[in-house]
Amino acid sequence: MGDYENYTDYNETSDCDDESKVMESFNTMFLPAFYSVIFLLGLTGNGLMITVLLRRRRLRITEIYLLHLALADLLLLFTLPFDVVEIFAGWVFGELLCIVKGLIKNLNIFSGSFLLACIGFDRYLAIVHAIPSMQTRRPRTVHLTCFSLWLVCLLLSLPNAAFLSVRDPANTSALECYYFRFDVNAHNWVMANRILHHVCFFYCLAVMCYCYTALVITLSRSHKSQIKKGAVRLAALVTLVFCVCWLPYNITSLVQTLAELELMRYDSCKSFTYLFQAIAVTESLGVSHCCLNPFLYAFVGVQFRSDLIYLLCQLGCSRICLPFIRVGSHSRVSISEGTTSNSNFNN
Repeated sequence: MGDYENYTDYNETSDCDDESKVMESFNTMFLPAFYSVIFLLGLTGNGLMITVLLRRRRLRITEIYLLHLALADLLLLFTLPFDVVEIFAGWVFGELLCIVKGLIKNLNIFSGSFLLACIGFDRYLAIVHAIPSMQTRRPRTVHLTCFSLWLVCLLLSLPNAAFLSVRDPANTSALECYYFRFDVNAHNWVMANRILHHVCFFYCLAVMCYCYTALVITLSRSHKSQIKKGAVRLAALVTLVFCVCWLPYNITSLVQTLAELELMRYDSCKSFTYLFQAIAVTESLGVSHCCLNPFLYAFVGVQFRSDLIYLLCQLGCSRICLPFIRVGSHSRVSISEGTTSNSNFNN
């Protein structure tokens, strides 16, 4: 909200003051409760998912990407409690944690897009170019790819450490964690960083669209097994949910970028405020994505659901999980007979 406050400083009208009260209510009433629910659901779901995947003797190719995706979601989840506290008391955690939180958020934005693009590309290679890609689609290569992705995302996020700082810009005794250091250069970096996010997201989105379009065409013309088709459907569903969550935010953020580059103009204070209301709402929708993937795997992936049920039984939920164990056993038999397409990811 730093840009909004700067705008109202130079445009002191009653309309702006009235519209800003809507954002204050949204920030103080809805966001804390929403982020708390997302934190609890995401921490539980992603924690269980990582535990289930690490207990397997051998991870499939796409499961390696999913493991890294869950780690990226956990990183974002750990920043939510800081956001909730900041809403009520300002930033009370010092400058070091301000920098760390900013780095983690940027790291998640970049890594989430890249990892989902890699999942789509891996499914594309596995089905459209199955034989030529056999030598390259190996666990060691995937681990190296993920490590390289994390390194690239970290390098793209590091400049944030130079500009993030803690100040009280409005003299209200409430500190804020924002890009205050180096003044104009900080504003330029905010703009450049936002453009990097746009390029990363829309490039990865284009890769996903191309890969899944090619997959649909290939599968419609071939006699691939139902398990293969089910794995593609699950991968496509994960990507679709990612787009539904993050595409609205990226579109509204792109509008903000165009306005700040003076390629678009605000007609009034009200239109400016509506834009930032849209950004706040769509960003909340995007953050909710970090708790959704485990539920997708649990409802769609039969093998993952079975492993999760057995894990919960070992944690002391035997009576509750026993009916699901019987259903899971029946589902596994059905898969071996090829009568269902619900399966976890396959090589």
